[in-house]
Amino acid sequence: MTRKSRRLTIVAVCGLCLSAAAGLVLTAFNDNLVFFVSPSDIGKTAGNGRTVRLGGLVEPGSVTRGDKTSAATSFRITDGANSVPVTYNGILPDLFREGQGIVALGALRPDGTFQASEVLAKHDETYMPKEVAEALKKSGQWKPESGAPPPVNKARGG
Repeated sequence: MTRKSRRLTIVAVCGLCLSAAAGLVLTAFNDNLVFFVSPSDIGKTAGNGRTVRLGGLVEPGSVTRGDKTSAATSFRITDGANSVPVTYNGILPDLFREGQGIVALGALRPDGTFQASEVLAKHDETYMPKEVAEALKKSGQWKPESGAPPPVNKARGG
């Protein structure tokens, strides 16, 4: 084996190892990537059972709590244009109520119901996630009290 062919073999093996490492890293990122969707967009992006974050407002009159032995709750999340039925088995946050802005982490089931594994409520009266505010503005349902744009969490790059 000549010196040139040895060098070429070493470069090829290093390139193969680097490609394999990059492929593994990208696969790990893809598995941990969670998209944010609104009720209007969920049918387009989450139909394959992929885990997503569904954000919007809890539809008034839609909350049904389970019996005393079960922590199951069902409700609907709306962005004003469309709504999605959600089921959640667990303890809801203290700020959860009808008309409240929330984000639910979970997956869309084949029957069209969103099965949430986690439910997060906004933490004060003025903050709303940027994505939820944009979805509500797009549907024409955004009605801020002061007329000012919603505050955005600067730490998230918004």
